[in-house]
This record gives sequence, C-alpha cells and structure tokens, in this order.
Amino acid sequence: MSEIKLAENKIKELEQVCTEHGNRPGELINVLHKAQSIFGYLPREVQEIVACKLGIPVSKVYGVVTFYSFFTMTPKGEHPISVCMGTACYVRGAEKVLDEFKRTLGLNVGETSADGKFSLSSLRCVGACGLAPVVLIGEKVYGRVVPGDVEKILKELN
Repeated sequence: MSEIKLAENKIKELEQVCTEHGNRPGELINVLHKAQSIFGYLPREVQEIVACKLGIPVSKVYGVVTFYSFFTMTPKGEHPISVCMGTACYVRGAEKVLDEFKRTLGLNVGETSADGKFSLSSLRCVGACGLAPVVLIGEKVYGRVVPGDVEKILKELN
C-alpha cells in the first residue's frame, strides 16, 4: 500500500478542527465530517491523524469510516454524482437513470473517471421523495430525472 503525501496546510487545518472539538473522542463523527470536507475523502493517513489527536485507536476510526456510507476512503471526482435508489426513486425509474450515467460515463458505481472529473455512487434516500427520481451532484439536487436528462446534466458540468 503506497503512502499518500498530505498537504501540510490541510494537516494543520485538520489538527485545528480536532482542537476546536476539544480533541474529544465523542466528537469523532463531527471531526470525520470536517476531515472529509478538507481532503475530499478519508485515506488511512487522515484516519491516523484523527486517531492520534483524539487519543483513540485507528481501528475505532476505521470502524466508523467503514460503517457510515457517507464516509469514503477513495477520492471522489470533482463532480460526485449520487443517484438515489430509495423506494420512491426506484419505483419511478432511478435504476434506468443510474444505468444511463454508467453508460455515458463508462463508470460503475464506486468508480471515479480517469481524469478525476466524475465519480458515481448510489445512495438509499435523500429525503426528497416528492422529486423522485433524484440525483445529487455535489450539493445540487436534480429532481424528476429521466435517462434522457443525463447528457444535458453532464454538459452543464463541463
């Protein structure tokens, strides 16, 4: 496993986040959320820093990171695309929308494009069932998406 070189300014920012949360183990999830927004993902090196600062075993940090689907240990693309597969979205055709993203981008769920521009994932429910099927791209919500919308959405991002 190769070592990732983390930017010194981002390490300092992470250490500051830990300090702001009192370096308390009970703040682990909050710290991990901030860490993921700083780095974009949670590689082993980031987990080790968090464990050290909060005084907990790396295995506990790893357990939390792997338990919650929001956290990722692989870098996401510049435009992370998440297709909701909750019940309302699924019955209204989310699977066909996901298939169209897979076909158009040449990616499977969990993959990032070689140029680092796009990553594709599915999630269970975003709580916007009235807009089903829903696609999240970064913080932006696209509602009532049909397969024919995929190309237009991707063009918007370029």
